Amino acid sequence: MRHIVYSDLDGTLLNEDYSYKDAKPAINFLLSSKIPLILCTSKTRAEIEVYREKLGVTDPFISENGGAIFIPRDYFTFDYDHDRSVEGYNVIELGEEYADLCGELKDIRKETGYKIIGFSDMTAEEIAKDCGLSLRDAELSKKREYDEAFTILGTKGQIDEVFRSIESRGLNYTVGGRYSHIMGNSDKGKAVDILTELYKREKRGSEIKTVGLGDSLNDLPMLKVVDISIVVKKPDGLHDPEIDLPNLIRIDGVGPVGWNKAINELFRRKIW
Repeated sequence: MRHIVYSDLDGTLLNEDYSYKDAKPAINFLLSSKIPLILCTSKTRAEIEVYREKLGVTDPFISENGGAIFIPRDYFTFDYDHDRSVEGYNVIELGEEYADLCGELKDIRKETGYKIIGFSDMTAEEIAKDCGLSLRDAELSKKREYDEAFTILGTKGQIDEVFRSIESRGLNYTVGGRYSHIMGNSDKGKAVDILTELYKREKRGSEIKTVGLGDSLNDLPMLKVVDISIVVKKPDGLHDPEIDLPNLIRIDGVGPVGWNKAINELFRRKIW
């Protein structure tokens, strides 16, 4: 049997300080066991590439909430459909163009009169201060291609109205820890399904079992389509109450601490 691990970054593999130190033993285990670790996150390609290098991961990754799948060239031994090739990757694009999404968000802001602030409206310095990022990391977060991160300064009713307006345009949104995201007809789950099918083609004749680790509601599409769904605790010591799936595993541990424990129990102790 072959396992594939799909993981969110912020709040899951990374803690509030963007550290993965507590998950390093489990990461090293996956690498040494040649178990693919697919980073599936709201982060941009530029941001993910930094973490892939730090972690030593060479597997494909999913950027911007399922906006695109980046597959290293020659990773699979067969040809497959993809939309473009760039900087050593074959790219399967599922999301809308960033400029179009920013335009839609500006139209909604104009129509409603609400204070909607997107990353495209902010400087790298402002993003760094608000998110606790270094200036360099904030600059990487602005290199968006398939979704726009935004916040709404308003009441719950106003926020819900903005979300309804996004849906009325045939677009999707997801609510993250610090920012919401507007995107096209894409999500983490659709990207995971496509990539898993490629692995099944590559390992024809072998059973594939997928594992998904997340912490918040924007991970739900991913958690719905994997075989083993795991959520880690948030910094307040609780699991996200909005994530509720049959056979969901709620691991006892915050962020990377829970991540490390989950991988250890799954592969070493073989609890599930």
